[in-house]
Amino acid sequence: MVNYKNILIAVDGSREAEWAFHTAVGAAKRNNAKLTIINVIDTRSFASVEAYDRSISDRANAFAKKLLDGYEEVAREKGVTDVDKIIDYGSPKAIIPKKAVEKTGADVIVCGSSGLNAVERFIVGSVSEAIVRHAPCDVLVVRTETIPDEFEPVVATDELLAEAKEEE
Repeated sequence: MVNYKNILIAVDGSREAEWAFHTAVGAAKRNNAKLTIINVIDTRSFASVEAYDRSISDRANAFAKKLLDGYEEVAREKGVTDVDKIIDYGSPKAIIPKKAVEKTGADVIVCGSSGLNAVERFIVGSVSEAIVRHAPCDVLVVRTETIPDEFEPVVATDELLAEAKEEE
């Protein structure tokens, strides 16, 4: 049986990512593994947006910090003792399977199966697909088609967005 020691979980605030997060927490607890939670702020679209709104990067950073703090708290409450957080900037497709794995020594990456709609996946491809193709370690893609309607995310992203905007 494989015993993972360094689990990297990619989160973006979506329900799919939170579903995958709970899977990663369970795996970290069962394996007594280190859990690293990463959020990559995709800066490729900032240039055009920041021409109109200079605070977008500050808000994105505040959102990411609150998101990761919330996930860290949940992981610790569920019994994971070794938790680390990473906020990075750039393309999630490039950073997660390469730079983040190298930095953390991850032996498995956990991610949700989707986050984009069907058209976006067709045009740009999904982040999970890029991770599977380029990661040097195991990848667990958590399917999300079966998320129950009553599933309530522990980390409320709408509230985090509002708080990030208020702190400007």
